[in-house]
Amino acid sequence: MKAYVFPGQGAQYKGMGKELFEEFPELVSGADKILGYSIKELCLNDPQSKLGFTEFTQPALYTVNALTYLKKCKETEERPDFVAGHSLGEYNALHAAGAFDFETGLKLVKKRGELMGQARGGKMAAVIGLKEKQISEILQREGLNQIDIANYNGPSQIVISGLEEHITQAKPVFESNPEVKLFSVLNVSGAFHSRYMKESGDLFEQFIADFTFGELKIPVISNVSARPYKQKDIKNNLIKQITHSVLWTDTIRLLLGLGEVTFEEIGIGNTLTGLLRHIKSESEPLTLGINEYREYFTQNGTGGSGDDKNKFDTEQEREKDTRLEAARTQGAGSSGTLAVDITYDSLGSEEFKRDYNLRFAYMTGAMYRGVSSKDLVVRMGKAGMLGFLGTGGLSLEEVETSIKYIQEQLKEGQAYGMNFLYDPNNPEKEERIINLYFKYKVKVIEASAFMGVTPSLVRYKAKGLRMNDKGDIESSNKIIAKISRPEVAEAFMSPAPARIVEKLLSEGKITESEADLLRSVPVANDLCVEADSGGHTDCGVTYTLLPAIIKLRDEMMEKFHYKRKIHIGAAGGIGTPEAAGASFILGADFIVTGSINQCTVEAGTSNAVKELLQQMNVQDTDYAPAGDMFEFGAKVQVLKKGLFFPARANKLYDLYRQFNSIDEIDSKTKTQIQEKYFKRSFDSVYEELKNYYTAEEISKAEKNPKYKMAMIFKWYFYYSTQSALAGDADSRVDYQVHCGPALGAFNQWIKGTIYEPWENRHVDDIALMMLRETANFLNNRFRLLKA
Repeated sequence: MKAYVFPGQGAQYKGMGKELFEEFPELVSGADKILGYSIKELCLNDPQSKLGFTEFTQPALYTVNALTYLKKCKETEERPDFVAGHSLGEYNALHAAGAFDFETGLKLVKKRGELMGQARGGKMAAVIGLKEKQISEILQREGLNQIDIANYNGPSQIVISGLEEHITQAKPVFESNPEVKLFSVLNVSGAFHSRYMKESGDLFEQFIADFTFGELKIPVISNVSARPYKQKDIKNNLIKQITHSVLWTDTIRLLLGLGEVTFEEIGIGNTLTGLLRHIKSESEPLTLGINEYREYFTQNGTGGSGDDKNKFDTEQEREKDTRLEAARTQGAGSSGTLAVDITYDSLGSEEFKRDYNLRFAYMTGAMYRGVSSKDLVVRMGKAGMLGFLGTGGLSLEEVETSIKYIQEQLKEGQAYGMNFLYDPNNPEKEERIINLYFKYKVKVIEASAFMGVTPSLVRYKAKGLRMNDKGDIESSNKIIAKISRPEVAEAFMSPAPARIVEKLLSEGKITESEADLLRSVPVANDLCVEADSGGHTDCGVTYTLLPAIIKLRDEMMEKFHYKRKIHIGAAGGIGTPEAAGASFILGADFIVTGSINQCTVEAGTSNAVKELLQQMNVQDTDYAPAGDMFEFGAKVQVLKKGLFFPARANKLYDLYRQFNSIDEIDSKTKTQIQEKYFKRSFDSVYEELKNYYTAEEISKAEKNPKYKMAMIFKWYFYYSTQSALAGDADSRVDYQVHCGPALGAFNQWIKGTIYEPWENRHVDDIALMMLRETANFLNNRFRLLKA
């Protein structure tokens, strides 16, 4: 006898089905109409990286499995004696058995994938090495009754499912068990095949109500019961399948108990073939009693040979019911048929995650004037990641209010950080903000835009140093320096400059013991290599910059004999799983995103800006002068689509370089700037500035016309930023929006999904989605490279 088995979610990869689409053009065309997109393009090229999303994965796998089966039938003219499928694969088994045609099955799978893809807050994890009874006992003993067993993939390969917080609690419990070979959290967004999928199951029940099913021509073994389908139970089984366990081990045992059965995996990969070997070696066949055999295999005249019926007629003494109770209430999604090698929580450096008390090696960088808001920071902290408040451009009072809010919202141990922006013209301001961080015991800061080490940074570092009982230096005040130049990286990876240490010591701002400890540690605990990014940028390229800084780090570690590794992260251009994956492959210990986060619900900017950002593509940015470092010629990357700001800002800087005063500029240009750019006169701008600058600065402007010109021109940068943050419709073309092309890439990636509208983007959701799909991408790439 022959049994065909069809794989489920987790088997997909870009390029699957290449030889099939041309052979079945009518079915492919029909699929495109049902789905609203090209199934061939999705499977072969996946141009928008959607193949890893459940709502796209399931139709894709169903289609490729079905076409593979049809090709097999055409070539061999054979019909199997039995069919079964793992989770999603059961729809292919039903299609093969005649329950429905290809198009009907695709409609069902499309809705199933959509409902499952909407599930949030749940997780699944593969536990390798323990039997079902052992896992059940552990869950009971540890008070983890909220976790269900989702997939019985093998006697010692079991997948559990539950809310994310409960799976997180279970992780150390199982990992501490010496019999557990692997505990791997799967890259899924929901608690599939568990009680938590009830809503999805209910909605699917409503959808499937009007469907009718054809007579089964081949016995189909059900995931829910590990018994053959009864004709009358098709609809009910498909509903239950979403919320009940996948009894795959007993499905294979049942088929093995029917006699000499040859198995053939139809579709993608050989996952089920591998599970079959384990089930054969670790368990006994499951035999049915005569009454149960007759109940299932004589209905509708399907399945089973006469010899097999006689076999069961003569073996009544072996009758026993070993059916496992399936008491689950939600499911679907990824079948969990394979524990992947790389999981989203295994990406990056484990030491880095421990140092900062993180679950994931993922940070959101600071964005000017609170665009990376206090709500964004809180959301990241609660999700086990690290977010930095964008303090640049905020008053001390605004920063203080945000710190208090963040500390109130986060629990003890949940991570957060504050931005510390270089201000070459105002070292006193650096001192004031560091004092504020001391007051509120802020333990992590992101040093941004620094060209070198300043006294405030060194003092912050010094006050967190201590020698522990083992003679190792511990640093409770952590500095993550964002750098884009090797010489700046070298300064941050060196001990604090002696001249600064001596100065702070002489001023009584640090102690002798702190000064001594400073000589043995780098200024920065870790570095973030910032390639071409939104905001301040040196236009670096990740592929050249990151390896160079990692090499420099290794040299500095050896030179100064540091005991603790300086971790190197990657930032700039990370808007897709491919970009994140490339960063990790290049050696990044963690990744930092920026541009993609300002088009989220939590971002502290206007809805008008978010609507513009939602529409941008990779080519829609430009470089403009940095308002805070205008005289130095520093650049920021900004949004240009639909805006005049980049062109106008560059025009102002060109004028500043060309002339020594506003009076030297020709009348036509001056009129254009005042009427079109500023919408007010230079004199009125200057009068307003007197309210914000010190008397000393105003006096300097009166004596130095070029300084005064810079002061007035820089007002436009403040005005353009304020207009964008406020969403001022009258000043829309002058919006200054710091942004890199990563957001354009992200927009293309999630186009056509629920995340396309910015209103559905939450910073932690897209971070976890990015990490999950990065793990999927890397696993698929490695698989292809090995092929």
